[in-house]
Amino acid sequence: MLSFAHRLAWHAKRLHHRRVAAHVLATPPLRPRDDGVVLFSMLGTEAVLPALVALKSLHARLGRGRVALLDDGTLTARDRATLAHHLGDPAITPIGAVDIGAAPAGGTWERLLHLLELRRDAYVVQVDSDTVTVGDVPEVAAAIDAGRDFMLRGEAGVAFATLAELREQHRGIDPRAPGLHVQNAAEAAMGQADLAAVGAARYARGCSGFAGFAPAGPGRDLAEAFSLEMDRLIGRERWSRWGSEQVTSNLVVANGRDPLLLPYDRYGNYENRPLPTDARFVHFIGTYRFRGTAYRDATRASIAALAQS
Repeated sequence: MLSFAHRLAWHAKRLHHRRVAAHVLATPPLRPRDDGVVLFSMLGTEAVLPALVALKSLHARLGRGRVALLDDGTLTARDRATLAHHLGDPAITPIGAVDIGAAPAGGTWERLLHLLELRRDAYVVQVDSDTVTVGDVPEVAAAIDAGRDFMLRGEAGVAFATLAELREQHRGIDPRAPGLHVQNAAEAAMGQADLAAVGAARYARGCSGFAGFAPAGPGRDLAEAFSLEMDRLIGRERWSRWGSEQVTSNLVVANGRDPLLLPYDRYGNYENRPLPTDARFVHFIGTYRFRGTAYRDATRASIAALAQS
């Protein structure tokens, strides 16, 4: 558990970042494009400023798309007015309107299920509010043009694995073992699951903070069928924990059309180390988000670029 001093420092850095992020309100509004691309994010009132940075910086570098949002239930009327002005009056869906079907409630499952509905006739890019686009993103643009799904790697060495390879990688691991994280439990169980029956043949440990879903690809049928398999193999209580949605997102992307794992030296998670010299997109995960000044510096730089656009 973090000490009081560490918690105090974390909150101070968060406040400092918020003050920097507030300058995004002085940048020109995003101009949406009706080109079949949707930049999608789930957010609440605490994430409005960082989400504006995340969405506007990506849109500026990608040069395409319109925005759609999922309200986690905390957006205020003032938030909605701010989002409407800056993001081209995006559609905002209340979280309660999402049918979760057989999946667990919460843990960003509503986000995944809603975007799988949107992908029926649009290319959907899921982008978390704690991300910043710091350079051009040609790999993302090329994936969209080619109708390929993509995902952010969870770490540098991640590769696609067949179900047989997963079985070997997790041989001897009991997916119901006490204390096993839900992601590790689910990945261990995949080798035992009847995934071929639900249309899945491979998997990669990615990060659902940034992922692309091409039109008419695998939908919520796959997500719900996989969820039911995990209920059976690791138990509903564990499967309902935070992280199960990310495992499912990874599975859906991995079984799309010619899916792409983005190069980690350009698209990565901040791990409290200097950013790669050719970084293009950074996910500032919660563990390290406010360590040092990298998130604040990236936010400031992206806002400066937006102000000049």
